[in-house]
Amino acid sequence: MFNRTETTIFRSAPFAGLTGVYAIDPVHSTIGFSVRYGMVTNVRGKFTAFEGILKLDGKCPARSEAYLSVQTCSVDTGYPERDVHVTGPDFLDAATFPLMSFRSGGILHAGHDHFRMAGHLLIKDIELPVHVDLGFGGASRDAHRQNHVGFTGTATLRRSDWGLGGNRALATGGVLISDKVKLTLDIRAVRLDQVQGA
Repeated sequence: MFNRTETTIFRSAPFAGLTGVYAIDPVHSTIGFSVRYGMVTNVRGKFTAFEGILKLDGKCPARSEAYLSVQTCSVDTGYPERDVHVTGPDFLDAATFPLMSFRSGGILHAGHDHFRMAGHLLIKDIELPVHVDLGFGGASRDAHRQNHVGFTGTATLRRSDWGLGGNRALATGGVLISDKVKLTLDIRAVRLDQVQGA
């Protein structure tokens, strides 16, 4: 539930007032994914245990940094038997590789409130480059004078690049599980280094 006493302090550029170090708030953030299943529908899920840090440079967004760590055992697709399969040896193998992580490598301003972040995603000890399309959702200060920022993001991965599961052909054509996985981010983060206006 959102605090109704929060006030918006920034909605768009310039971003200078956002400079600082922020911790991702897992209670108000979502790291989700979807994958085409059976050639007819999308299966959606999310990770429920993660943490991350944003180092924002509002004057020069290209110098901003992001770091994220996700517990691979925390998959929730709404179906426990499927969760066991996804976290098992065929896919994430959470028992052997309990964490996957992302570290940014560069950010480009794509106009207005949009950015494109390059980085590296580590899954099962395989680290590969990825690009994340970001949207700045705004910033606010709550009743406790804590400053928050919000971002949305999307990225498309090929799970086979990280050795995530096999596949089987369908009698009607196509494959059971698409190789493409869409990641969706909805991030809210709280500023750590100081409280503005305190």
